[in-house]
Amino acid sequence: MSCTDHLTEALRIRGYRMTSQRLVILQVLHDAAGHLSPLEVRDRAAASLPGLTEPTIYRTLEFLTKHGLALAAHVGSGKLVYEIARHHHHHVICRACGREVEIDHAVLKTLYAEIETFTGFHLNTSHLTFFGLCPDCV
Repeated sequence: MSCTDHLTEALRIRGYRMTSQRLVILQVLHDAAGHLSPLEVRDRAAASLPGLTEPTIYRTLEFLTKHGLALAAHVGSGKLVYEIARHHHHHVICRACGREVEIDHAVLKTLYAEIETFTGFHLNTSHLTFFGLCPDCV
């Protein structure tokens, strides 16, 4: 069974096809050790699917994010990066050295509930990035 079989099935259940572009990009995200920029995705996908264009990369990443198969995160300087949606988590990034720490979503569940109660909104994002200074840079 391929690592993307369950993702393919998730799309089919929603009435979408698993195109070759979607499959290659999901595989690239799955194999990555962390976040990738759209250009990094393009570079890694080029070996498997030559001719994959930059607009296709952006459209596919947006589609995969919208359907919960990929997660998008802002990591500062307006840069948006992507990763495969394995589990709900967040990040803290040091503004000085760039060190990144992953935080399980369970840590923020109470905060999410308080924000929902206060605003009446139903929060549907599960990938936030916080910025600060790590212990080494304080």
